[in-house]
Amino acid sequence: MLSAISIRDVVLIDRLDLTFGDGLTVLTGETGAGKSILLDSLGLALGVRADSGLIRAGQEQAAVTAFFTPPPAHPAFALLAEQGLEGDEDIVIRRVVSRDGRSRAFVNDQPVSAGLLRRLAALLVEVQGQHDQIGLADPAAHGPLLDGFGVTPALTSAVAAAWTTWRTETTALDAARRAMAEAARDEEWLRHTVDELGKLRPEPGEETRLAETRHAMQQAVRRAEGIAAALAEIAPRERRNPGPAAALRAAARGLQRLVPAGEGETGPLAPAMAALDRAEEALAEAETLLSRLGQEADADPRVLEQAEERLFALRAAARKHGIAVDELPALQDELSARLAALDSGTAGVAERVAAVAAARKLYVVRAEALSAARTEAARNLEAAISAELPPLRLDKTRFVVELLPLDEAGWGARGAEAVRFLIATNPGQAPGPIERIASGGELSRLMLALKLVLSRGSPVGTLVFDEVDSGIGGATAAAVGERLARLAQGIQLLTVTHSPQVAARGDAHLRVAKALDGERSVTRVEAMTGNARREELARMLSGEQVTEAARAAADSLLGNRARV
Repeated sequence: MLSAISIRDVVLIDRLDLTFGDGLTVLTGETGAGKSILLDSLGLALGVRADSGLIRAGQEQAAVTAFFTPPPAHPAFALLAEQGLEGDEDIVIRRVVSRDGRSRAFVNDQPVSAGLLRRLAALLVEVQGQHDQIGLADPAAHGPLLDGFGVTPALTSAVAAAWTTWRTETTALDAARRAMAEAARDEEWLRHTVDELGKLRPEPGEETRLAETRHAMQQAVRRAEGIAAALAEIAPRERRNPGPAAALRAAARGLQRLVPAGEGETGPLAPAMAALDRAEEALAEAETLLSRLGQEADADPRVLEQAEERLFALRAAARKHGIAVDELPALQDELSARLAALDSGTAGVAERVAAVAAARKLYVVRAEALSAARTEAARNLEAAISAELPPLRLDKTRFVVELLPLDEAGWGARGAEAVRFLIATNPGQAPGPIERIASGGELSRLMLALKLVLSRGSPVGTLVFDEVDSGIGGATAAAVGERLARLAQGIQLLTVTHSPQVAARGDAHLRVAKALDGERSVTRVEAMTGNARREELARMLSGEQVTEAARAAADSLLGNRARV
């Protein structure tokens, strides 16, 4: 509900802070005192188009802050969460209008667009005025209101589910037909490409494996070439180059010839000859080791060649199709599926056509059941509304719920007909749209009757009536007051009134008055209780000159309220 409002520099209001409670709050005051300014201020907070003319003279901006305390599961919190805004207990809406006409809106101190502000406000407050009804006068709201009055949620949910299924199947059919048409158009290219990729047979991750194999083979080939070169130096196969082993043996033989007979290993040449023997042995060992490494080396040039050819083929195919190599298997699957769809497309499309027909049939069955339930609910709603009209001096008014069948193009999740609330205010008059047929006062009273019957199930916690008692008095005004009090038992209700019969019904009474602050007129609001409230009601009954008879009548009105 609306718990408080803070208004700064709006027309005649310089600074005003009001709090509101449950039930019915009435606002009274003389014409021109500023009651409409309060409603304009609330409208500003609710997203009504900003007007710099609302700014108080001499000030650069006007500001209105509205405080709401919805219940925990209220849909307003879901809307805020959907928009990424914080809010789990209270909702604070602030609107600031600058002298240049620009405005800014904030929800819980976070900036929001005017569109989001209006969406949020529509979940919190409904305003019913003489000239700008919001809610019941909107034809788009009539269907949900009728359903909430007399149609089971299971039935409306079943229609919505059937509509979703029908739309889903229709979308799938359209996609199948497009795929078949595209496949038929590209059949030659598809068959060639699928055949080409089938021969290539790309595998996921193959490029990485081939690159690793190629690198390993290149390293192995370089290692084998190095080993072969080293062996060629140690043990050359050409006769022109006997190699180091032969040279060592020749040197050893030459020294051996220089050793005198009987000198053995003790001569001066012995160390050199021993060194030559060790060198020859080391060289032989090196040759043996290198030969073994050469035999063990996995350096098959054919493997390297095959890896490179495969890698180049894969990369060429990827470049041709403008994708990465790793995406080739997926492309092959996709094109194969398209080709298969072409080959079996007629059967697939036929299955989709049958599924769409079945889904449409189910929707029609459920929509017809919903139409029947709505027809019955419409008659019950007409009777319930009609019973409320005579005491509101609308006894000649006829309320009609029109169910207008729609062409198939207009069918939707809410069914196959449009729902409109129509009225005729005079005998013989054809029913017409509510907002066009009724006068201001009639419209407000009609809205009161509608809200009495249709208020259940609405998420809106605050309802505002602007002069619902316009142009009436006596018993009719008393009937309006009694119905406002009854409606306020289940919803917070604010009403601007000139009727003492209505004002006496209020759970809270605020008097709006104009006063002088220096040389400027300002609007003040005072809570009326006790004798002050009695005097205000007496003033409303008798005018400026309050009489004892008026006070007695005020006592009677207040007494009647106490007895209800």
